Amino acid sequence: MPRYEYRCRTCGDTFELSRPMARSADPADCPAGHDDTVKLLSTVAVGGTKSAPAPKAGGGGGGGCCGGGCCG
Repeated sequence: MPRYEYRCRTCGDTFELSRPMARSADPADCPAGHDDTVKLLSTVAVGGTKSAPAPKAGGGGGGGCCGGGCCG
């Protein structure tokens, strides 16, 4: 189930709720009991240590625009 992040406009606390996507726009009460909250836009962090190799300059047999060296 997706997790959504909210911020309370009254006390400034940030909290998360797990709820179905169909209910993502429903109002959310702050854990302190306040009802003036706003849904935050979340960022997705993708981790990893490897990166894709840089494309070879000049095309010709190493992939290129269509994967077969037709642009060389």
